[in-house]
Amino acid sequence: MIPFSDLKLQYLSIKDEIDASIQRVLTSGWFILGQEVQAFEEEFASYVGASYAVGVGSGTEALHLALLACGAGPGDEVITVSHTAVATVAAIELTGARPVFVDIDPRSYTMDASQVEGKIGPATRVILPVHLYGQTADMDPILAIARQHGVKVVEDAAQAHGAEYRGRKAGSVGDAGCFSFYPTKNLGAFGDGGLVVTSDHSTAERLRLLRQYGWKDRYVSSTKGLNSRLDELQAAILRVKLGLLDEWNDARRKHAALYDALLQETAVTTPVHMGYGKHCYHIYAIRSEYRDELREFLRERGVGVLVHYPVPVHLQDAYRDLGLGEGALPLTEQVAAEVLTLPVAPEVTEGQIGQVCDLILEFQSTKAPGR
Repeated sequence: MIPFSDLKLQYLSIKDEIDASIQRVLTSGWFILGQEVQAFEEEFASYVGASYAVGVGSGTEALHLALLACGAGPGDEVITVSHTAVATVAAIELTGARPVFVDIDPRSYTMDASQVEGKIGPATRVILPVHLYGQTADMDPILAIARQHGVKVVEDAAQAHGAEYRGRKAGSVGDAGCFSFYPTKNLGAFGDGGLVVTSDHSTAERLRLLRQYGWKDRYVSSTKGLNSRLDELQAAILRVKLGLLDEWNDARRKHAALYDALLQETAVTTPVHMGYGKHCYHIYAIRSEYRDELREFLRERGVGVLVHYPVPVHLQDAYRDLGLGEGALPLTEQVAAEVLTLPVAPEVTEGQIGQVCDLILEFQSTKAPGR
């Protein structure tokens, strides 16, 4: 078996440090918004290169609260992509705003910046690019359009911990950047967790109010908020893992380079590393016209492969009310039909990657002889 990821193996590699961090919290007797959260917020903000960080309950809530803090609400529009986790779009709708989709760039699979201008309208409040699979969207043209029209840019960096755009860490480029600490992320907690970074003081203050009932003083709400707090246990665990993030990302890049080399002569399409940034390979996504057959072939032989994401958001039943049918976003729909993600986590070995590539070559010999 070659698992897609092995969180138990990761834990065992840092067991003493993790156990000590948990014990520190248990001994303190303080479990919500205490010293561990404050320390992690400061450390993560410093790592990303932002002035402030606000820990919240999940990546979805990070997006939701960041959008609210940037003024999105009923009657507004948020421009984003459909080739993403449904959480991106769910967060927009939680604010009462309406998602407006643009298609993706065929190389990066992220927002096609050239299409954004045509979607800007009087109701546009925020542009929400998604840094998909560990690679950032092309942010400069997106930011230029946002400045021209006076709208905010919120980065969905849930898959981009440690990725870079022109020397800046993902999340620090727009008005706010949103992260998920779901366990399988490059920086993962032992449960749900999220965080928003920003360099704008008023946005940070607004986020702190929104995450805890709008309280400036305990039990007294100065604005309407909700309950979305990163807990002390998760923060303590994440502080340990943050110190290893660059090392783990380097391992992912090394694995990706090996895949690139071994799959060079195959018919699958390997990821394009865009020259403007530094990929952190949360996911190593290939494309194949025989995707479903290749997936079953690999699964039957013990390889943990997944599809991120099989159905674009605009074609899912829950979002049919947006009025977009098949053909509305052709590149998004094509990629969704062909993409397949291979194991690339730091715990994967070079030998396992070689086995995966050998199996892909074996499959190809039966499906596409001579190619």
